[in-house]
Amino acid sequence: MNQKPDLSSLTAFAAIVSHASFRKAADELGMSPSTLSHMMRTLEEKLGVRLLHRTTRSVSPTEAGDALFASLQPALRDLDSALAVVEDFRQHPRGNLRINASEIAARYLLNHVVPRFLARYPDISLDLVTEGRLIDIVSEHFDAGVRLAEDVPQDMIAVPFGGNAQFVAVAAPHYLQDKTPLIVPDDLRHHQCVRFRLPSGKLYRWEFARRGQELTIAPQGPLMLDHLELMAQAAAQGLGVAYVPYAVAQPYLQRGELNLLLEEWCPEIPGMCLYYPGHRHIPAALRAFIDTLRQFK
Repeated sequence: MNQKPDLSSLTAFAAIVSHASFRKAADELGMSPSTLSHMMRTLEEKLGVRLLHRTTRSVSPTEAGDALFASLQPALRDLDSALAVVEDFRQHPRGNLRINASEIAARYLLNHVVPRFLARYPDISLDLVTEGRLIDIVSEHFDAGVRLAEDVPQDMIAVPFGGNAQFVAVAAPHYLQDKTPLIVPDDLRHHQCVRFRLPSGKLYRWEFARRGQELTIAPQGPLMLDHLELMAQAAAQGLGVAYVPYAVAQPYLQRGELNLLLEEWCPEIPGMCLYYPGHRHIPAALRAFIDTLRQFK
């Protein structure tokens, strides 16, 4: 190696590989694509090796570029964490906070946590993204995720909030007329069920438990939905039995549009958690959100 490359050139190289585009990397870095291209030629000259394959339509790393990018990623993450430590010395947390959540979790946050958080920290911009599938929050560049405790990856730090959760079986009173009574989960085989399709495409199997006995039922029925609130609505319209979170069914139960079924077989489970990577420095904005969240345990 003739000369040691500067940090700005290495950061620019990592941005190009991440975006697979000079233009997108230039937009992120606030410079022109031609300036970025010149930086890469200079970097390659300093290192004495070609790092990027360039065509008029695409850019991709060479074998050497792949190796450099893999080594740079943890170093750049550590640099971001070091700079975040300095940010913590600011009097008021500020900046952007990206959180990925299920729709039910996002509704809870909007109803309880977000108003207080935004009022307390007006310099923080909150980007709350709802998604049915469970994603890798690190690779998708989120600061944190929110899911049921059972879905939180084991290598994450989890912050419980909102108390326990409960899935319940429900049906409309007029649907239940002249139907086989539902005493145990096996009685569901005599009923139409509103089935739930998971983001993976698989159909959700209903899980019941009572006094240590656990049962998993593959419900049957002509209607399949991929949205829990639509399932409660369908059940209220008499289209069958649905199995949904109590929070989703509650408005219909209060109005008498749904009845609770199999109550003894629907125990509470650990509720929602906010989770984030444990190996990183916690950004000030995320710490502020966690402090607010802890008030809703």
